[in-house]
Amino acid sequence: MGKWSQAAERSSYGGFAKVRKKNFKGRCEKRVIAKCNEVCRTYDAIQYAYADILQASDEVKEIRCNVSLDGRDIGHYTSDFVCVKSDNDLMVRECVFRKFLMKPLTVKLLDASREYWLKHGVTD
Repeated sequence: MGKWSQAAERSSYGGFAKVRKKNFKGRCEKRVIAKCNEVCRTYDAIQYAYADILQASDEVKEIRCNVSLDGRDIGHYTSDFVCVKSDNDLMVRECVFRKFLMKPLTVKLLDASREYWLKHGVTD
């Protein structure tokens, strides 16, 4: 999960790391991705582009999109991508525009996501 800040600096799409409301009502693009067992729903350009990056990565063998953070006391939110790597470890990736990275709610939700996944043994 330490790669979040590194990816935000490298990303030409403006940022990285966001937790989205489970029943988000915004624009949604649905598409089929070979490494995803379900239809992949993306809600912005960053998430769409990062799905392509994950699809092209040899390190990633399975992609799950918009995975629910069950049991959180802050509401019903999802992580953008939970991936199974080639060594069967999990990695979590979140997407957000750079201009939102320092917003208090964004920071709170990113911390909640990090804590959730650390409790489930995910360190990447």
